[in-house]
Amino acid sequence: MATLRRLREVPRHLLVCEKSNFGNHKSRHRHIIQTHYYNYRVSFLIPECGILSEELKNLVMQTGPYYFVKNLPLHELITHEFISTFIKKGSCCALTYNTNIDEDNAVALLPNGTLILSLDKDTYEETGLQGRPSQFSGRKIMKFRSEESTMMSYFSKYQIQEHQPKVALSTLRDLQCPVLQSSELEGTPDVSCRALELFDWLGAVFSNVDLNNEPNSFISTYCCPQPSTVVAKAYLCTITGFILPEKICLLLEHLCHYYDEPKLAPWVTLSVQGFADSPVSWGKNEHGFRKGGEHLYNFVIFNNQDYWLQMAVGANDHCPP
Repeated sequence: MATLRRLREVPRHLLVCEKSNFGNHKSRHRHIIQTHYYNYRVSFLIPECGILSEELKNLVMQTGPYYFVKNLPLHELITHEFISTFIKKGSCCALTYNTNIDEDNAVALLPNGTLILSLDKDTYEETGLQGRPSQFSGRKIMKFRSEESTMMSYFSKYQIQEHQPKVALSTLRDLQCPVLQSSELEGTPDVSCRALELFDWLGAVFSNVDLNNEPNSFISTYCCPQPSTVVAKAYLCTITGFILPEKICLLLEHLCHYYDEPKLAPWVTLSVQGFADSPVSWGKNEHGFRKGGEHLYNFVIFNNQDYWLQMAVGANDHCPP
């Protein structure tokens, strides 16, 4: 019965919301992006937009490639040759793929050269290394990001495959959108919605949930928070793969310049989701799966260069930075 009760519990998460301006010298937006290393999915939503500019579309199409290296021995990551070729240049990060972080051995190579091992008890004892118990209670395929020709040639003796991120572009019509005010994270009754309401709404939009709240719907009774407005068109772009923080910084910068010319859209969003089975979330903060495995962040970019930043992790993770 205890197991059944646990299965019925709704997964909890920690959500941190803050606001700032991109022109503020104390703004943390670059730090938040650059220390969230293992990004699986990036989505941006632009209300009152039916087609992307060629410049933005080209940027989206240039987020790859990344590589799968199969059956790679761990000692390859600590050889002098590997360190000289990749680590000292700061051009490589890697993550074991198709592992369950709460059950399997997992490895993460951070861009700064730190190698993080998340090991089960037997493997840990076999290595003879000193570590600390995980708060979340083999050779696998590894994903890499680095320079194309160097990566392919260096691991040519292993099974290495080049992959490009998958890009999905769509136009959403007659989309009901929350009304937001950049200065009001908590919203104002009958004037603007709260940041938390927007966060939930974005999840529904990205999941293609019907927001009509039809009385005969047995799938979802969720509807857009109020007050809201209907936009004729909204452009949604989703990139899925192994996406480097540097590419996300470029996307954010381009979206900030979206308002260099007058636009109807009062705000746009950029959402980033990390790999559920990554050993870390931000920096070296330990991450576990438990019931959701979420670690993600979202920018709401306003036409006056104000922004909201929302960061979420599972309830057992460290609080976002």
